[in-house]
Amino acid sequence: MEPTLADFVHTDFMKNPTDKKIAEKVLAAERITAEDALYLYTTAELGFLAMLANHIKHNKNGKNVYFIQNIHLEPTNVCVCNCRFCSYAKKKGTEGAWELSLDEIAEKIHQIDACVNEIHITGGTHPSATVSSYVDMVKTIRAINPHIHIKAFSAAELHYVFTKEDIPYQEGFRLLIAAGLGSIPGGGAEIFDETLRRKICPDKTSSVEWLRVHEASHQSGIFSNATMLYGHIETYEHRIDHMNRLRNLQDNTSGFNAFIPLKFKRQNNPMSNIKEGTLLEDLRNYAVARVFLDNFPHIKSYWPMLGKEAAQLSLSFGVDDIDGTINDSTKIYSMAGAEDTAPHMNVYEIKKLITAAGQNPVERYSDYSAVIVSA
Repeated sequence: MEPTLADFVHTDFMKNPTDKKIAEKVLAAERITAEDALYLYTTAELGFLAMLANHIKHNKNGKNVYFIQNIHLEPTNVCVCNCRFCSYAKKKGTEGAWELSLDEIAEKIHQIDACVNEIHITGGTHPSATVSSYVDMVKTIRAINPHIHIKAFSAAELHYVFTKEDIPYQEGFRLLIAAGLGSIPGGGAEIFDETLRRKICPDKTSSVEWLRVHEASHQSGIFSNATMLYGHIETYEHRIDHMNRLRNLQDNTSGFNAFIPLKFKRQNNPMSNIKEGTLLEDLRNYAVARVFLDNFPHIKSYWPMLGKEAAQLSLSFGVDDIDGTINDSTKIYSMAGAEDTAPHMNVYEIKKLITAAGQNPVERYSDYSAVIVSA
C-alpha cells in the first residue's frame, strides 16, 4: 500500500516545519493562506506537492478521472480585443478571419455524432455581436439537437454584448437560458491583476467584470468554469491573487465546477519573445491550484493545450478531469503552437490514458454526473 500524507506527517521524514504545518492543515481540511501557497510555489519539493494535491483529490473524487464526449464550435475569430498573447483573433476582413452564418452553424450541428453530450462555444468578441445574435445561435442549436448541453460564450463575450445594449447581466442570462443555454465556459479570465491586464489584454473585460458575469450566471442558476492564463509575465503572487479572488467568489456562490490552468503558448503572437514554462512548472501549478482552491470540486488539465502525455502526468498532481474527445473542433491552441494540431481522442484512447495512470476513467455529463454505459 502506498504511504499516505498522514503517514509522512507523523514520522521523522517530514522535518521541515513549514511542510509539516501545511500538511497538517491539509489533513485537517483547513484552508491554506496566500503565504502558504507562495511557499508551495517557491520552495516545496514537487513530490511533497503531489502528495498534498492527491490527498485532496482523493478526498473529493477518489481515483476517478472525468472526461466528456464533446465538441467545440468557434463561430468567429474576428475580435474587438487586441490581446498580446493571442494567436487566434483577427480583424474583420483580414486574411485568416472567419465568420460562420447561422446556416453554417446549423450544418455543423447536424453533423454532430449522437453520443456527443456537450457543445462548447467560444471565439472572438465580434464587433457586431448582440444578445439577440447569441440567443438566435443557441435557439438554432437547441432546435436541431434538443438534448445536447450548450456551454457557450465567455465572460468577455457576454460582458461586451450586455454592456453594448445596456442589458443587466441577470436579464441577459434570463434570455439566454430561455433559449437553451446550459452553462458558460471559463475563458477570458487571463490573469486578474489589472496592471498586467493593461499590458497583455488592454481591451478585454476587467477582472471585476469577469467575476461579476460569473456571479450573475451562478445567481441565474447555471454553473461555470474558471481559468487562469499562466507562464507569461506574471509572478507567483499574481497567480495566488487570481486564485484567491476565485476562491472568494466560490465561497459565495458555489457555482464553479472546475478550475482550468491555461498555459501560455508563444507561437504566432506578439509575446513570442517569452520563453514557455517547463512541464515541471505545469505540474507544480496544478498541484498548488488543487491545494489552494479547496472549494472547487474539480481541477482540469486541458489536454489539447498540454499534450496527451503531459496531461496524463498531471493526474498525479491533483488533476481529476482531462476535458474530452474534442474531435478536431478547436483551433485556439493549435494556432499558438500546441503539439496536437488536430486535437482528437476517442473514448477508448481517453480511457486507456487514464487507466495507464492508475486512475478510474468516468465518462461524465456537463454537471459531472456519470454517463451510464451499457454492458
